[in-house]
Amino acid sequence: MSVLGDGAHWIWESSLLEFGKTLEILDIYHALENLSACGKVLFAVESAELAAWQSETKRLVLEEGYPGIRSFLECERAKVERSDAEKLKSLAGVLGYWAWHRGRLCYRERLWEGRAIGSGQVEGACKNLIGSRLKQTGVRWSEFRVNRMGVVCSLAYGDQWDDYWKQTE
Repeated sequence: MSVLGDGAHWIWESSLLEFGKTLEILDIYHALENLSACGKVLFAVESAELAAWQSETKRLVLEEGYPGIRSFLECERAKVERSDAEKLKSLAGVLGYWAWHRGRLCYRERLWEGRAIGSGQVEGACKNLIGSRLKQTGVRWSEFRVNRMGVVCSLAYGDQWDDYWKQTE
């Protein structure tokens, strides 16, 4: 089993409580967003330098994972003048972020296997399939019932409907 998450600590903690040890994957959109935010501190927005930064960091993350991106960021940090506290702080923050998520970056392997590296499809399904059922006009839900309805909606749109009902018999 694997869990795709946006990087928030509570997601990994909840996953561990609910499912035990799983393969954890940092959502690629959030991963690249983090790098892009750092790049915008280092370079002018919409500059060629920023575009090159974003392209290279994306390539490194997808092809080399943590070792590649760590090396790149450390080289970038070495280029920054000691007096530029904002840039140094941004690079230190992004280095810490990647160190925390270093075991969640197996993008190359997942792509090779044809597996997702982003949670957008799941988030979209939750919003459109489950959200449309739960947000009908005049409907009110208790937390207990909305969680149960979420499970039923998920099963209805997945391939585990029959297995679920066999297990509950």
